[in-house]
Amino acid sequence: MKKTLTKADIIERIYEATDRNRVDVRNVMEKLLHIMKDAIKKDHALLLSGFGKFESYEKAARRGRNPQTDEAITLPSRRVVVFRLSRKFRAEMNS
Repeated sequence: MKKTLTKADIIERIYEATDRNRVDVRNVMEKLLHIMKDAIKKDHALLLSGFGKFESYEKAARRGRNPQTDEAITLPSRRVVVFRLSRKFRAEMNS
């Protein structure tokens, strides 16, 4: 079974690779995530060269169905975020 890399794991790896203490590393990580979230919310896109691009867009309202009652419903519009892997990183993964 594959293990998921968590935020705590990233903080621990940065802590081990630098001379900073865990609190400093955690604060920098939180600030970085805050900046990334704000960029996606405000600009609707975040590009990390050599890694990929996060984009948010508005999904239109659509018809749906309640599976318990089989009643037709209208699902409201919503914002979604997608991630597109960069060509360079995709090539690294598939080499």
